[in-house]
Amino acid sequence: MQKYDRIKLVLKDDFSKLEDAKILLLGVGGVGSFCLDCLYRSGVKDITIVDFDTYDKSNQNRQMWSELHEGETKVDALKEHYPELHVINRRIDEAWVQEFDFEPYDLVLDAIDDRNAKLAIAQKCHKKLISSFGSAKRLDPTKVQVGDIWKSYGDKFGAKIRYELKKRGFNKKYKVIFSSEEAVIKEKGSFMGVTATFGLTMCAEAIKKLREEK
Repeated sequence: MQKYDRIKLVLKDDFSKLEDAKILLLGVGGVGSFCLDCLYRSGVKDITIVDFDTYDKSNQNRQMWSELHEGETKVDALKEHYPELHVINRRIDEAWVQEFDFEPYDLVLDAIDDRNAKLAIAQKCHKKLISSFGSAKRLDPTKVQVGDIWKSYGDKFGAKIRYELKKRGFNKKYKVIFSSEEAVIKEKGSFMGVTATFGLTMCAEAIKKLREEK
């Protein structure tokens, strides 16, 4: 069998939509790295990743390939594993979002932590956006859900995003990945069972949206 034969059995004619898709993935940490791996293994090849960080030991409990690239820039290290990637080594902040051209991409996948940048992304490209809320501090992957931004719950970070969007007069809808599980600690500890589930769920939702397009 060939590499993509098994995913083609599931997707049938829709597989070509993944091959033709142009995806922008913002952040390749505990959530984004698993989303990236899932997209790539499912047949999506035109993926641009944006991140500024380097790998250190604290990443190795939850980030794909991190133990192989300690001290290296994440985007450059990941290109070794996914050669077709387009990489942008930049910090994603509000100013970068305002300047960047999102138009060429079919989907924008937001796996970053910066609140102001997340707000700017939502305001600029909500129609093609899937955004991740807080995946840290939790232990139960079965509580991870996909929903409308305004119907998400159980996450203080998500509540802050909703509050700030309302303050800015934003009332559009877009999909978010969130957990209904209350945080089990105050510190920013992470369990890969949850962070990876966020990333894989983001990938599944991206594939779903691509299949819905004509």
